[in-house]
Amino acid sequence: MSTPATDEHARALDAADPLSALRDEFHLPRHAGAEQAYFCGNSLGLQPKGTRAVVDEVMDKWAGEAVEGHFREPAPWMPYHALVRDGLAEVVGAQPAEVVAMNSLTANLHFMLASFYRPTRERPAILMEAGAFPSDRYALESQVRFHGFDPASDLVEVEPDAADGTFSMAAIADAIGRHGPRIATIVWPGVQYRTGQAFDLAEIARLGHAAGAIIGFDLAHGVGNLPLRLHDDGADFAVWCHYKYMNSGPGAVAGCFVHERHARTDRPRLAGWWGHDQASRFRMGPQFVPTPGAEGWQLSNPPILGLAPLRASLALFARAGGMGALRERSLRLTGYLEALIRERLAGTLQILTPADPAQRGAQLSLRVAGGRERGRALFEFLERNGIVGDWREPDVIRISPAPLYNSHADILRFVRGVEAWREAGA
Repeated sequence: MSTPATDEHARALDAADPLSALRDEFHLPRHAGAEQAYFCGNSLGLQPKGTRAVVDEVMDKWAGEAVEGHFREPAPWMPYHALVRDGLAEVVGAQPAEVVAMNSLTANLHFMLASFYRPTRERPAILMEAGAFPSDRYALESQVRFHGFDPASDLVEVEPDAADGTFSMAAIADAIGRHGPRIATIVWPGVQYRTGQAFDLAEIARLGHAAGAIIGFDLAHGVGNLPLRLHDDGADFAVWCHYKYMNSGPGAVAGCFVHERHARTDRPRLAGWWGHDQASRFRMGPQFVPTPGAEGWQLSNPPILGLAPLRASLALFARAGGMGALRERSLRLTGYLEALIRERLAGTLQILTPADPAQRGAQLSLRVAGGRERGRALFEFLERNGIVGDWREPDVIRISPAPLYNSHADILRFVRGVEAWREAGA
């Protein structure tokens, strides 16, 4: 059966979806007097309307209470990071003590590797995916060099084995099997940023641990996009950002997971006073005693103004009923997008992202027939018409219907935009 591409059908789908009302909780950018069709939440999520009030609350407390704001209700600053802890644990499938909001994504990756990448002459290697986001590769290569090893031999990059640039589990398992005795640490994405492919994290953790490696995940494109089970899946650590699907603002404070089995680890770490045991922190003693759990990796006072937007975002995730409900809506939205592309735009757009919903989140990565120049021309045409996606070199347009605020009507508008460009003789 064909998928109806009418305004009436799209509106009916949105009207039948109770989570569609969440769109009203966000500021939608405008173009030529109308709301944009914004599909770039995988790069920067939209601002929740409740964010300003939470930030203003901090500003007012600072203005009216100054240093006493650390201790006075509501929302005192001393335990402020704890205000987001339980909500984050729900989103990533962890115990509250296993998560903390701190630093930035790549900083957290370095801090985790300081503890969990402990290479030896026999096991010097880090295993990662080829084509990773550059910041990950820079971080991992620099860690290998920092420890006196050679990235040419000790940074193992697994190549995709499918024509569209995706990875089979067999390819990952084969790489772990072949290099296992040399692997100290595996760092793998939850969702590959260019293709949108999602991975079986539990199986990767199982394979890596069986080979004797430490397992870490970069969940920059996974958190707030897919239901996660970090505690049950068994990763040793994970890192992520909050400015994409978590809608917490540009350069938002990032997140970190450390499994409870490492809660009282004697592994070395780069320590700071805010990670010191809370009961004795203000005794200002010379010996570092870490807080058990992920909070023991904190360094300095949490950035209160940076954490405030995350509170507003997590309130919307809770209102939506959690990641399970959002995932169901995401499946409907991205499925509608996929169906319309395959039925109406098959000669124009190639979908690189796996068709199996279990192997993807919200994002579809699209390649335009005819090469890079045609791809850029389409991307710029859409942008001029208020349809905002994301371009990734050399030839990929990423379209991500975020379940908190995108609609079936947005998706139909994208499809019609591509059709208009094609019919104009592009």
